[in-house]
Amino acid sequence: MRTAYKCRAYPDSEQAGILARTFGCVRLVWNRALADRHRAYYTEGKRISYKEADAALTDWKKTEELAFLSDVSSVPLQQTLRHQHAAFANFFAGRAKYPRFKSRTARQSAHYTRSAFRMRDGQLVLAKTTGPLPFVWSFEDVDLATLSPTMVIVSREPDGRWYVTLAIDTDTPAPLDTVEHSIGVDLGVKDFAVTSDGVRIANPRHLERKAKNLARYQRRMSRCQNGSANRGKAKARTARAHRKVRNARQDFLHRATTNLVRKADTIVIEDLAVRNMVRNRSLSRAISDCGWGEFRRQLAYKCERAGRELVVIDRWYPSSKTCSTCGHLLADLKLSARHWTCPSCRTRHDRDINAAKNILAAGLAVSACGADVRRRGSSLPQSATKQEALRSDPDRLGEARQ
Repeated sequence: MRTAYKCRAYPDSEQAGILARTFGCVRLVWNRALADRHRAYYTEGKRISYKEADAALTDWKKTEELAFLSDVSSVPLQQTLRHQHAAFANFFAGRAKYPRFKSRTARQSAHYTRSAFRMRDGQLVLAKTTGPLPFVWSFEDVDLATLSPTMVIVSREPDGRWYVTLAIDTDTPAPLDTVEHSIGVDLGVKDFAVTSDGVRIANPRHLERKAKNLARYQRRMSRCQNGSANRGKAKARTARAHRKVRNARQDFLHRATTNLVRKADTIVIEDLAVRNMVRNRSLSRAISDCGWGEFRRQLAYKCERAGRELVVIDRWYPSSKTCSTCGHLLADLKLSARHWTCPSCRTRHDRDINAAKNILAAGLAVSACGADVRRRGSSLPQSATKQEALRSDPDRLGEARQ
């Protein structure tokens, strides 16, 4: 299994200059290779392979215009070509969008493989740099001197912070002990999540709490002249505010997913179409602030690592409109209705808790027999005993079909 450790880095002025030139060369190679691929595909109808792109990079270094590409390590330049080749493979396979050009104002990064760095006694030395790169190791339970990274990623955020990420190949961890418990999770905006146990995880609304500060910083930046030092300072201040929101959201999601994985052997969630849901202009900001996609990604890899089972049920399953007691399906249920009473069994339901219970029941059915959780009738499928009784009585079978 591959894991990574991300730490703050503090390069000196000379190292920062070398890394900044490396970032610029990486960005130039990506953009020129992307332009060549775009032109070749739309004018000649052919795709450029990685071998052809690598040969083009060698030719670029021989020209007078791009001879400065030889001043930095060649490994990050070749790695960016590999990443672009993988990005196009994902695009043609329908797994990702069309690759975009890189901007000098966005996050910058350079990937170094084993041949482009040396790690000894906890000190990291990158190719074409002078001296070890200072960074702060924040993982007390891991001995830095014993690590043997397979890749090192140096990055610089828009707010000016530097980071170094060490990718390590490790053994698969032992699965967690079983707890004989299953949980259904219903995601929402009012409450971030509600479990089938009745536990509500409050939505911290990180972006909403910082919206006024962000708006003020962005107004100040818009009043500054382009290219001025004051605009650079205002832009860094805005980037720092966004970083705080992003880090707070990541911390919340990690805590929530870790607690769920520790509490249950089986976790059931819905397959939400977040990309379609954010098209609602009234709820797009609130939905984006929740981070449902990142929540599912973290839950998936943590369940795999801990030996838990994650079940994802169909997004069209009417979990909110189905009575978790008798299985009665409502014809309609408004979004504003937070509680409702079942007309069949007269059970009073909390909308979110009822949905979480139905999600859990549907997920256990899928896990047990691979059943389809999409309901077309007015109630849940009946048990095998009731179905056998209906088959033995033709009159009751006709009534049930009606």
